[in-house]
Amino acid sequence: MAVPMLSLDAAAALLRDGGVLAYPTEAVWGLGCDPMSEAAVRHLLAIKQRPLDKGLILIAARVAQLDALLDWSALPDDRRRAVLDSWPGANTWIVPAAPAAPRWVTGVHRGIAVRVSAHPQVIALCEAFGGPLVSTSANLSGRPAVSAQDALDPALLERLDGLLPGATGGLDRPSVIRDALSGQVLRG
Repeated sequence: MAVPMLSLDAAAALLRDGGVLAYPTEAVWGLGCDPMSEAAVRHLLAIKQRPLDKGLILIAARVAQLDALLDWSALPDDRRRAVLDSWPGANTWIVPAAPAAPRWVTGVHRGIAVRVSAHPQVIALCEAFGGPLVSTSANLSGRPAVSAQDALDPALLERLDGLLPGATGGLDRPSVIRDALSGQVLRG
């Protein structure tokens, strides 16, 4: 069975109903779901064949969508400013997690990986959904990420609930991941 191609509104509704969606991001295709739904996250991880303890990236349309999940007060002012000044854009930061951040998103970590996107379709999807989304590459764990919709693995697609057609933002590699407390690059 082919994965359903969805409109923006249908994709947002699917996410609110606990579904897992493929969608384009800045550089690669991503898999997303509602980060506050443990069942949705566990379904996404099962599809991807990825362990829960690794943690996940969240992507948002604006900083306010992330505020309840992050402990901004744990960052010195200059470090917080560095994070905020890098957004919107393809910069992912590990920020100390607030108590409200679900363990099925943080994994074994005390921080949570977050990004405020500049990709118009990601922004529209997060706004239509009403909050941040899980954003992990749309590939089986250990396989290369893909930057074109037609390169998505059929074995992955058959397990998804939907696909939001579109194009990536054209970047040649996934977002840089940095530790917000130190500024250290964890993925370049």
